[in-house]
Amino acid sequence: MASITEIRSRMRSVEQTLKITNAMYLISSAKVKKARKQLSEVEPYFDRLAKTILDIFRHSPDLQHRYIEGHEKPKEERKTGFVVITGDKGLAGAYNHNVLKLAESYLARKKDPTLFLIGQMGRHYFEKKNISIDGEFMYTAQDPTLERAREIVDTLVGLFEQGALDDIYLVFTHTYSAMRMEPEIIKLLPLDRAMLSARRGLSEADQYRDVVRYEPSKEAVLDVLVPGVLKGYMFAALVESFCSEQNARMTAMDTASDSAKEMLSSLSLEFNRARQGAITQEITEIAGGAAALTQS
Repeated sequence: MASITEIRSRMRSVEQTLKITNAMYLISSAKVKKARKQLSEVEPYFDRLAKTILDIFRHSPDLQHRYIEGHEKPKEERKTGFVVITGDKGLAGAYNHNVLKLAESYLARKKDPTLFLIGQMGRHYFEKKNISIDGEFMYTAQDPTLERAREIVDTLVGLFEQGALDDIYLVFTHTYSAMRMEPEIIKLLPLDRAMLSARRGLSEADQYRDVVRYEPSKEAVLDVLVPGVLKGYMFAALVESFCSEQNARMTAMDTASDSAKEMLSSLSLEFNRARQGAITQEITEIAGGAAALTQS
């Protein structure tokens, strides 16, 4: 059995760990609320952009535009890019592992894909796998902002318009609830009409019923609106991933706190037994000494 001093030292160590896990839980909880608030404030604006684009699609089903789904090149000649969002830190359960595995599976299906990373955990993972990283958007995973989303989208749209990329996908983690977070992949460019409607949760009833005239042309309007909608996609994905990471960390810290409390309970019992044993031993030694003095 460990000595009383060793047990007391272990108990202090576990108590310090418990304080850390509780603090990390509270910090993650506050971060989730703040990020959700940011997203809720801008969602109506991006929903309106999406409705406008869907209205153009509804009235112009044969409209041709460089941002709209098309297959000018054969499938085997198309250049594909992937943007993968992970966290900058660990201690978040299987959050990073799940999204990285999904991204890796899609990368394996494409010939010479272009890889863009958001988050340090993704960089460490793909470097170990000797997978080429073509670009990184630093200092974004822990601070999702509209400005960072705009910078990322501007870079991707520029590569798309230059012909450096023909298809661009976004891999991130979607938060369905505090206990359910799943990695997803969506296509950013070229824009898919069905995906746009499904992604924004819009139905036919949500679209404009009146005939709207777009000036100077529908194509010119799409030139402006599509990058705006993509910015909304990107910001939403950044926030969803950030919230997923924080929720996963909250779950991990809650589990760690429960384990620490159980360990403290076990150590406390062990400490009491050791102390009781020490007291019993002292009493026995005193009794033995007294008996020896009496006999002498």
